[in-house]
Amino acid sequence: MASNPAPESGGTPVPRHVAIIMDGNGRWAKARRLPRLAGHKQGVDAVKRVSRAARELGIEVLTLYAFSSENWRRPEEEVRDLMGLLRHFLKNELRDLVAENVRLRVIGDYHALSGDLAAMIDDAIARTAVNTGATLVIALNYGAQAEIVAAARRLAAAARAGKLEPDRIDEAMFGDALTTHGLPPLDLLIRTSGEQRLSNFLLWQAAYAELLFVDTLWPDFDGAALADAIAQFGKRQRRFGGL
Repeated sequence: MASNPAPESGGTPVPRHVAIIMDGNGRWAKARRLPRLAGHKQGVDAVKRVSRAARELGIEVLTLYAFSSENWRRPEEEVRDLMGLLRHFLKNELRDLVAENVRLRVIGDYHALSGDLAAMIDDAIARTAVNTGATLVIALNYGAQAEIVAAARRLAAAARAGKLEPDRIDEAMFGDALTTHGLPPLDLLIRTSGEQRLSNFLLWQAAYAELLFVDTLWPDFDGAALADAIAQFGKRQRRFGGL
């Protein structure tokens, strides 16, 4: 689905919805002969910087790929460290999100995380639900293929129950069955660290998104890097299949 025209800042079109695959924490740490945890800590700092920069630039929705359903394959200690950093982020950033009128949304099966962490996430979502400013979306225990399968199952169950005719299922209805329902279409997807793949992230939503792969490691990504990405986005011609 094509996005509505993006607002402009200084004559440059600004994407309404930007998603980022935050990659490179481990390599950042390795290059400095530091433990991987140090890279993840710097990555959390980058989340704070970039999310604030996104709001200043006029981006309505920022979606960050924080923990994929495949990340469970990492060493148990690293997963535990990542969950600890998530707890720290929620404790320390929730007040600012509320004060800055930011709505927090989480996609993915985050209830599969530990009970106390899932409760913290539920509380953060509830406390920011009435906010009307920008939206920060965190993808946790998320996998796009699983998301698409779950949506198909929900629609199939509704059809089997006689609640909808299968022939009525179209792209818009399917999109509404995804976890990103209600959000603007994805305009720009950025991946840091030089890797050029989507890694099972927003596969349906990225159908007409502009893709940008940058060499910067995530801990070094900042507001200036985001502004440069938006400038590159503004130079592209989006035809959505037309001329």
